[in-house]
Amino acid sequence: MSGFDNFNTDFYQSSYSVDDQNQAAYGYGNNDNPYNKQYGQYDYSQPMSYASPGMMQPQQPYTGQIFQPTQTYTPSASQSMYSSSFDDEPPLLEELGINFDHIWQKTLTVLHPLKVADGSIMNETDLAGPMVFCLAFGATLLLSGKIQFGYVYGISAIGCLGMYCLLNLMSMTGVSFGCVASVLGYCLLPMILLSSFGVLFSLQGMMGIILTAAIIGWCSLSASKIFISALAMDGQQLLVAYPCALLYGVFALISVF
Repeated sequence: MSGFDNFNTDFYQSSYSVDDQNQAAYGYGNNDNPYNKQYGQYDYSQPMSYASPGMMQPQQPYTGQIFQPTQTYTPSASQSMYSSSFDDEPPLLEELGINFDHIWQKTLTVLHPLKVADGSIMNETDLAGPMVFCLAFGATLLLSGKIQFGYVYGISAIGCLGMYCLLNLMSMTGVSFGCVASVLGYCLLPMILLSSFGVLFSLQGMMGIILTAAIIGWCSLSASKIFISALAMDGQQLLVAYPCALLYGVFALISVF
């Protein structure tokens, strides 16, 4: 045991004593350090800074005038162009090709076979009136107990295709398929009158045959007149009226029988 005591005292020699604990701890032995004072001796009147010397000091508030732009917003050229273009746009019905004034003028031209047709109006692709007249023709046939909507549209399509090929061979300027369908559809209006008479009276007698022949001549004369004025085919009205009469004769047969 005496040997162990000698080893313990000779292992490490230090001048450190227990009395030094009251003076310093972990390097804070400076007497001027305010943290080493007792609680009753600390001067609380002095402000204590928590920021280290390397930390950034708070910036001073900005006291200048904030810039306020005075220029008002002006729309760009593209936006102004779009807004002006919407104002200048035509109505929706006119964009779709539905012009009630032209429809009324074409209807009057068909109802008056001796009236001179306006070529500029007749040379338009207007299918609104022909669709209405085809539906009206099928409706009057339906009132007579004849469900012939398929025959009406089928014969109309075949007849328009045949007249389109024939008129392109006969005319120098040529014609579009829509124009041919428009003219033939408008000239179907007298055939609606014939089918309306068939609802009330029988068309299989002598009076019915005479009325049917008159309606066929009316439709073919109106159609040939419009084609001649629109395509500048002077002196060829009878040549155009003959195939038109064949086409409308088929519609007349549907109305009579």
